[in-house]
Amino acid sequence: MKKMIIASTSTTHGSGYLDYLLPTLKSFFTEVKTILFIPYARASGITYNEYTAIAKKGFSSINIDVKGIHEFKNPKEAILNAEAIFTGGGNTFELVNQLYKNDVLSILKKVLEKGTPYLGTSAGSNICGINMMNTNDMPIVYPPSFTTLGCISFNINAHYLDPVKGSKHMGETRETRIKEFHVFNDIPVLGLREGSWLEVKGDAIYLRGNLSARLFTQNQKPIELESGVEVLI
Repeated sequence: MKKMIIASTSTTHGSGYLDYLLPTLKSFFTEVKTILFIPYARASGITYNEYTAIAKKGFSSINIDVKGIHEFKNPKEAILNAEAIFTGGGNTFELVNQLYKNDVLSILKKVLEKGTPYLGTSAGSNICGINMMNTNDMPIVYPPSFTTLGCISFNINAHYLDPVKGSKHMGETRETRIKEFHVFNDIPVLGLREGSWLEVKGDAIYLRGNLSARLFTQNQKPIELESGVEVLI
């Protein structure tokens, strides 16, 4: 049975790394002593070691250790043997590129489907959907495919932003870009605002956090989902 936390972000305004999620993570990872961290997205371009150190510090307050996947000789075995897995944010193109390069995407999907607890933030959440085509990131590398884990039946747009009321800026909004996506694709897209996350229990998915989320489906008006509801798509 799948056990996943799919979060829009690792930090909210004015908070430390994972601070807003720690009460949830303490309960979610209650029997976990060590988490396998996947730092492939390289937030802000930092090294795997630097990124793992940040994750380690974040989890130390709830007495959970963190080991980076790059510290293991065999990344497939690391995933298969992991008590729990955390994929951090950064650039989704590079994250997906490395998952394919190391040939671990299918193994990761397999263990998550069998119930290994998983936390994803930002790019680590983008890969939970059917594909990564609703990321906000720049295509700094060219992954072999945009296909991702497919652990949920829709795509995630992390860090979803609403248009600023009263603004005279005429540029594209996130809603505009998702509408463009739906000209060619029928995959539903959930816009997750900062500080929101999904809790996946088996086939059930619940919206958590203080904010609503915006659900986009092809040829339909977007709808607001209130926190606490089951996401039914």
